[in-house]
Amino acid sequence: MTTPKRSLPLSLEFFPAKTPEGAEKQVAVRRALYALSPEFCSVTFGAGGSTQEGTWNAVQAIRAEGHEAAPHYSCIGASKDTVRAALARFKDAGIRRIVALRGDLPSGYGGFGEFRYASDLVAFIRAETGEHFHIEVAAYPEMHPQARSPEADLKAFVAKVRAGASSAITQYFFNADAYFRFVDEARAHGVEIDIVPGIMPITNSSQLIRFSEACGAEIPRWLRLRLEGFGDDRDSIQALGLDVVTGLVDQLRAAGVPGIHFYTMNQSAAVLEICRRLGLGNAA
Repeated sequence: MTTPKRSLPLSLEFFPAKTPEGAEKQVAVRRALYALSPEFCSVTFGAGGSTQEGTWNAVQAIRAEGHEAAPHYSCIGASKDTVRAALARFKDAGIRRIVALRGDLPSGYGGFGEFRYASDLVAFIRAETGEHFHIEVAAYPEMHPQARSPEADLKAFVAKVRAGASSAITQYFFNADAYFRFVDEARAHGVEIDIVPGIMPITNSSQLIRFSEACGAEIPRWLRLRLEGFGDDRDSIQALGLDVVTGLVDQLRAAGVPGIHFYTMNQSAAVLEICRRLGLGNAA
């Protein structure tokens, strides 16, 4: 049984398509998901130039389709001049929202560049552009995989907020208590900005397990065993995934979260079905 319907702001994440065919498919996916009336769509970013133009092209396409787009921007390996140029490009294009990240150090880079932490990037954006941009930052309810400790990770998050972050989007999780605990601890440190839970639909178990190991998101033991037990039975995996993630979003909505950010993986079916079940957006 789901909770009574409550309006809940939604946002969507896409990654840049690598081929013309992928770009064409993504147009159809985006159009299907626009039925949810997202507040904005974010587009991921590859450090070192690997997908920067792909990010830019996708952002421009989303804006041309009549929706707000937020480019991810990773500062690792960057200089103040390159960041300043990127900010000017965004500003000239009318972009008002950025997802500011540290990112991973690209292979072949000799050092971090002029920005070692995401908080350095946030502070620089504020110093250069004032309040022009709504700055999203990342939060990790189950700890960033490269953090020394949960305490150090929380300290890094608080530093980003104090540097001028507008709101935060979490790494995906399947344990709502981890999210609630993280928010409580952030509030205890004086953090008042919205911390929006990031949600990953379950459609492919091997992909999910691989991603989770890389980003530090915990798959509960019972869920991992169920997924592994299905083997290549995609229908059963997707059916279980819809039940689990719908229940998670319903629990978060009941607790009064400020919004939901879906990691779409450039797919529309699972997100639309979860929202249909919960009466979110216009998917009912």
